[in-house]
Amino acid sequence: MRFTKMHGCGNDYIYVNGFEEQIDEKDKAAFVRKVSDRHFGIGGDGVIFINPGKSAEFEMEMFNADGSRSQMCGNGIRCVAKFVYDKGLTDKTHISIESFGKVKYLDLTLGADGKVTLVRVNMGEPILVAKEVPVCSDNVQVVDEEIAVDEKIYRMTCVSMGNPHAVVFMDSIEDLDIEKIGPAFENHKRFPERVNTEFVKVIDRSRIQMRVWERGTGETLACGTGSCAAAVACILNGLTDHCVKVGLLGGELLCEWDKEKNLVYMTGPAVTIFEGELDQELLR
Repeated sequence: MRFTKMHGCGNDYIYVNGFEEQIDEKDKAAFVRKVSDRHFGIGGDGVIFINPGKSAEFEMEMFNADGSRSQMCGNGIRCVAKFVYDKGLTDKTHISIESFGKVKYLDLTLGADGKVTLVRVNMGEPILVAKEVPVCSDNVQVVDEEIAVDEKIYRMTCVSMGNPHAVVFMDSIEDLDIEKIGPAFENHKRFPERVNTEFVKVIDRSRIQMRVWERGTGETLACGTGSCAAAVACILNGLTDHCVKVGLLGGELLCEWDKEKNLVYMTGPAVTIFEGELDQELLR
């Protein structure tokens, strides 16, 4: 089986061309866990299958490293766009990709070599209604609301950008014990579908820094949907303007919330690392 390893700001996935390679549905979760292992597999934050689309030109079928299915990945969808253009599956620089039944529209920027270097994604409307995020709350929206985690009180703002996010503002994130607090947030009883948690430090009106704990994966170097959710949370709390540079461990993303259209846009890089072929032993 052929594969391509790609990353967006260090958020790395194994990409499989579903036009040519097929895996039985019942075997996908086990396959994902095996190849995502950084010691005994290829290594990555998960696996993304690139399939023919039903409601769009292409489909992104995304799995976390633990084999669980995920609705959306902002860094992943940029890499899918690069893959389909660079591989000649499309010659268009404005394309549509669906993930979990939701269609996103992407604009591709080409480098001097004619390959995709930068992708701008229309991420759609942010979901702010608590029960739709979902997060358990007595309020319609969760904005700057208290949550008790491991006997400590935090304040969170919850946003879904296709998957649930809890954004927590902090004075410092460098020394955060994310391996301890991340799982406590992820599996908290207030999040019926678990949650991705963004720990955010505001630098100024146009810049933030962020660390992220992703459900089913752990800390990652970047999270596209999380960056969008963090930008929306910043704006809701009056902390930044409507265009925000998000500094991540793996790079930088630009996120913009067009309040008039109620649409969030994300711009960032997409990089091919290497390609290869899986040994049949790994597929068993």
